Amino acid sequence: MSDQFENLDKHTQWGIDFLERYAKFVKERLDIEQNYAKQLRNLVKKYCPKRSKDEEPRFTSCLSFYSILNELNDYAGQREVVAEDMAHKVYGELMRYSQDLKAERKHHLQEGRKAQQYLDHCWKQMDNSKRKFERECKEAEKSQVTYDRLDNDINATKSEVEKAKAQFYLRTHMADESKNEYAAQLQNFNAEQWKHFNNAIPHIFKNLQDMDERRTVKLGETYRSFAEAERRVIPIISKCLEGMVSAAKAVDERRDSSIVVESFKSGFDPPGDFPFEDFSQNLSRTGSDGTISNTPKADRDGAPAPRSDPKHPMSRTKNKLWLFGKKPKAPSLEDFSHLPPEQRRKRLQQRIDELSKELQKEMDQRDALNKMKDVYEKNPQMGDPSSLQPKISETICNMEKLRSEIHKNETWLSEVEGKQSSRGDRRHSADNHHHTPQGRESPEGSYTDDTSQEHQTPHHRSSPPQPGHPNPDPHEFDDEFDDDDPLPVIGHCKALYSFDGQNEGTLVMAEDEVLYIIEQDKGDGWTRARKQSGEEGYVPTSYVEITLEKNSKGAVTYI
Repeated sequence: MSDQFENLDKHTQWGIDFLERYAKFVKERLDIEQNYAKQLRNLVKKYCPKRSKDEEPRFTSCLSFYSILNELNDYAGQREVVAEDMAHKVYGELMRYSQDLKAERKHHLQEGRKAQQYLDHCWKQMDNSKRKFERECKEAEKSQVTYDRLDNDINATKSEVEKAKAQFYLRTHMADESKNEYAAQLQNFNAEQWKHFNNAIPHIFKNLQDMDERRTVKLGETYRSFAEAERRVIPIISKCLEGMVSAAKAVDERRDSSIVVESFKSGFDPPGDFPFEDFSQNLSRTGSDGTISNTPKADRDGAPAPRSDPKHPMSRTKNKLWLFGKKPKAPSLEDFSHLPPEQRRKRLQQRIDELSKELQKEMDQRDALNKMKDVYEKNPQMGDPSSLQPKISETICNMEKLRSEIHKNETWLSEVEGKQSSRGDRRHSADNHHHTPQGRESPEGSYTDDTSQEHQTPHHRSSPPQPGHPNPDPHEFDDEFDDDDPLPVIGHCKALYSFDGQNEGTLVMAEDEVLYIIEQDKGDGWTRARKQSGEEGYVPTSYVEITLEKNSKGAVTYI
C-alpha cells in the first residue's frame, strides 16, 4: 500500500507539471498574438497618410487603400481580443487553478502521511507489549525451574525454597499482566490497521483521484476556451475581410480620371496661331514678282507686311508657352493667386464654405452660452452668470475673426470671378485694337481693367503675406511703405490681445499696449498702426480698441 501511495504522489505531481506546461504553451501563444497585432498596427501607422484629410488625394484607389488600412487596423484589434481572452480565460485560469491544485494535493498527502504515522505508532506499541510479554514469560520459566530445583533439593533450606517460590509466583503474575497488555495492544492495532486500510487510505486515495479527474476536466475546458478565443472573433474578422473586398470593388478608374481632369483644368484658352513675320522687306527686288515664290501675296502687291506687335495677343502667346512646358514654381499664397483662375476660384470657394461652417458653430455656441447665462441670472443657485462672460467674449472674438476672414476671401473670389467673366471681352477688344498696355498681363493670363486697379490692390489685400513668400503684386505695398513722409496720426488704439506679427508687413503688439493709428481699416480686417518707437505695420482690427481724433474719419470695422 505504501508503494501505491508513492505512485499516486508521483502521478499527481506529474499532472500539475503537465497543467503548468500547457499554461506556458498558452502564454507563448498569446504573446505571438500580441506581437502580431502590434506589428499590424505599426504597419498601418507606417502607411497611413501623414497629411490632413483635405490635402489627401480623392482618388478611389487611394480611398480604397485607406479603407483597407482601417479594416486591417480593426483586424489587428481582433487579434488583441484573442490574446486578451487567452490571457484571462485560459492562462490566468490555469495559473490560479494550479495554485489551488498544489495546495489540495499537499493537504491530501499530509493526511496520508499522518494516517501512516499513526498506524506505525500503534504497531510499535503492540510490538513493545509483545516483546515485554515474551521476556516476562522467559523470566517466569527460569524462576519455575529454580523453584523446582530447590524444592527437590534436600540440602536446600526452607527459606531458600520459600524465596524461590515467591519469585516464581511474582514472575508468573508479571507474565500474566504482560500477556493481557499484549492482547489489548494487539487488538487495538488490528482495529486501527483495519480502519487505516479500509477507511482512511481509501478515502485519501479517493480524494486524490477526484482531484486528478478535476484537473483533467479543467484541461479539457481550457482547451475549449483556447479554441473559442479565436472562433469568437471569426465573424468580425470575416467582416474586416469583406470590407477589404468591398474597398477593392470601389476602385473606379473613370472617376479617378475625371478627378485628374478636374484638378488640373487650368481655365486658360489654348494659344492662338503665330503670325507670319516677314524679314525680307528690306531686300531689293530686282527680279520679277515670281522670283520670290515664298513671299506672301500682300508683299508682292506692295502692301506692307504685318509686323510683329509685342502688344498683339498672338505675340503674347509666347509668354504663355510655360503652360505646355515646365511651369515655374509659384509660392503658396493665402489668396491662391499662384493658381490658375478656375483652380483659384474653387479653392477660395472651398475655404469660404469651411469658414462659414466654423462661424455657424461659434454662433451656436454663443447662443447656447447666452441662454445658459439667462438661466443662471434667473436661478442664481444653478451657477454664476459672470463665470460665462470670458467664454462669451472669446466666442464673439472668434466670430469677428471668422467674419473678417470670410469677407477677405469673398473679396478675392469676386475679383477672380470678375476677371473670368470679363476675360473674353477684354481679349476681343485687344485683338481688334492692339493697344493693350505693355506688361498688364497677370500670371493667370487675364488682364486688369485699368492702371488704377494695380494701385488699389492693397484695399483688398488678405492678411499680410507669409515671410519668405514673394508678393504676387509688386505694387501692392509700394504706395504704403515707400513714402518718405510718415503718415499723420489720426487716433490711437489699445491692444485687447497680444499679436505675434510673424507675417511680413504686420506689427508685433502686446496686450494692453497703446499704439498710434495712421490708417483706418479699409474693410479687410486690418488697421495700420505705429509704435512709439516709430515702427509701423498692420494689426488685426478685432484685436484692438480704436479711438479716433475728432477731426478724423471714423474707423471702419466689420463685426
